[in-house]
Order: sequence, then C-alpha cells, then structure tokens
Amino acid sequence: MRNVLPVLTVLLVIVGIWYAAAIWMNSAWTLDRADGPLTFSEIVTDTMSQDRPRLPAPHQVWAEFRKTVFDTKVTSKRSLVFHGWITLSSTLAGFALGTLTGILMAVGIVYSRPVSMSLMPWAIISQTIPIVALAPMIIVVLASLGVDGRAVPKAIISAYLCYFPVLVGMVKGLKSPDAMQLDLMKTWSATGWQSFWRLRFPSSVPYLFTSLKVGIAAALVGTIVGELPTGAVRGLGARILIGDQFGNPMMIWSALIAAAVLAGVLVTVVSLMQTAAMKRMGFAR
Repeated sequence: MRNVLPVLTVLLVIVGIWYAAAIWMNSAWTLDRADGPLTFSEIVTDTMSQDRPRLPAPHQVWAEFRKTVFDTKVTSKRSLVFHGWITLSSTLAGFALGTLTGILMAVGIVYSRPVSMSLMPWAIISQTIPIVALAPMIIVVLASLGVDGRAVPKAIISAYLCYFPVLVGMVKGLKSPDAMQLDLMKTWSATGWQSFWRLRFPSSVPYLFTSLKVGIAAALVGTIVGELPTGAVRGLGARILIGDQFGNPMMIWSALIAAAVLAGVLVTVVSLMQTAAMKRMGFAR
C-alpha cells in the first residue's frame, strides 16, 4: 500500500490536469456554436460530451477503451486486443533480436580494442538517425530482397531502437569487475572464457536487466513507430494512424492507452524476471 499510494496520487493529478485541459481545449467549439452566453457548468457539460473533441476527456477514452477491449471479440479487427497482439508479436521478436545484438556487440567491444574503437562510435551515431525516416528505407530494402509483409521490417525497426540500451548497459556491466577481481582470476589460472562466465557475466546481470527494462519499452515504441509510415493496417500504430485519418480522437487515445498498458505489463514482466534471477544468483534475498 505504501508503494501504491504515490502512484495513485500521480495518476489522480494527471487525470485532473487532463480534465482541465479538455475543458479548455474543447470550450472554443462550444462557444462558437452557442447562440448566447453560457454558464461555466453548461460549458463543462458540453466539452465532456462532444463527438469529435480536440482533446477527449478521460471518461470518453475509457468508454472507447472498454468497448474495443472488453465488449468486442478479440478476433475482430476493431478489437484493441487483436491489434495489441500484432504489435506485441513484432515487439518480442525485435526485443529478442535487439538484445542478442546488443550483448554480442558489448562482448566484442569489451574484449577487443579495435572492435571498440570502430564499433562504438557507429553505434552512437546510429541513434541520431530519425527512425521515422529510416523505416520506409528498411521496407524498400527488404522488399527488394524478397521479404514481403510488415512483420519482419517492424521487428528490425524495433530491434534498432532496442539494441543500444542493452549495448550500453552490458558494456558497463562487463567492465564492472575491478582490477583486483580480474587479477584474482589470473592467479587461479582462469581462461578468458572462465573469467567471462564466472566473473564478468554474473557482474553484468544487474546492469543487463536494468537496460532490458529500457530496451523492452524502446522495442515497443519502435514497433508502433514502424507501423505508422509503412502502411500497416494492423497493430496499435495502425490504429492510431487510422484514427488520425478519419478524425476519430477517441480511437487514437484508446490505442495510446493500450500501448501504455502493454508497456507497463512488459516492463513488469522483465522486473519479475530480474527479481527471480537476482535471488537465484545471490544478489538479493
């Protein structure tokens, strides 16, 4: 309860600000349609029930979210569960690919100075390229290679945003053992492989899981962003795009809320995995 109360407090503040912003942003349309002066309560009532508001109120978004999540069959293309699964599958594929790439690059950077000097600067530069501009290029290149569909390009875009946090965290973790610990391994005549598995990798686990929580969120963002410029018709990103094209703000906001919930669930799962791994390795009791 002590941990939940601060979260609920922040949530209530956000909802309060949201309602205030909805009244302020939607009141212009209310006043333009009015034949005469309106009271504040009349303005509030109208701004809370507009069909296409500039900013939908929280209860309007919740109504749309409930309709498309709980009141619609999960196999329907109007269901956010259906679209969420499409996004989740690409996110998990991209997360796995990005994590593996980040770990392998980190090992190469830590164990090889030439690799470190050549690879790390390019890894940093790669994060300065706007992913929205890169996504169509990935689609075109893969299509020229005979890769059809949107699943593989979305996974690659997701991995592109995911690998860098894993790379940075893993490099820091692999370098975390101090000189005394490394000298002790040499005293025991440990091979490089033994030093890696007995010292460097266990020391990097806390850093790895911290970066994985950032990476899984970045992978989800990459998937959604990858769905926007690629002409996807399924997925949360496609749902946002369709809502924008048809001028349906409730559809946009409900998809955004679904994406936020999905991100929270994914980060929580990684946190639970971290807790279990730490206990098993003796880092936490």
